[in-house]
Amino acid sequence: MEQLKVNGFTLVELLVTLSVASILLAVAAPSYRTFVQDNLLTAQSNTFHSALALAKSEAIRRSSFATICPSTNGTGCTGGTTWSNGWLVFADANGNGVVEGGEQILQVNAALSGGNILRSGFRIRITFSASGFTSGFADTFSLCDSRGASHSKAIVLNNQGRFRSETGTGACS
Repeated sequence: MEQLKVNGFTLVELLVTLSVASILLAVAAPSYRTFVQDNLLTAQSNTFHSALALAKSEAIRRSSFATICPSTNGTGCTGGTTWSNGWLVFADANGNGVVEGGEQILQVNAALSGGNILRSGFRIRITFSASGFTSGFADTFSLCDSRGASHSKAIVLNNQGRFRSETGTGACS
């Protein structure tokens, strides 16, 4: 009589494999969440950096003013120091920080995702002059998520129009 060979897994093998997989998943999930949060903060910080760089380079290129300001509608500045709801960059011919007829909107950024918050210390807009300098004093923009200041990103802008990033120094209150 010929013996029948059956390929497959036993119930015990299947249960052991599922147990090991669930343990590995339970260990990896918190690390993955941190990884995703860190990458989101970095991407959002880089997006804001790019908008600052665009405003500065356009001011120099046009030999005129360029402004970046918080905006919820993408057509005008909303004022305030909360930038999380979006911002826009525009060629500000007269340097007054208000989008007026004939002034070109160069970039519109949507609200931040993930519940993250971007706030400045006091700036309601940043206007770059033709020399690339900003008007006003230095300021720090804090980008925070639910983990608080220790995981925050800070974008520091000086009155010479230079900006840099720091990690873990944002004011997240």
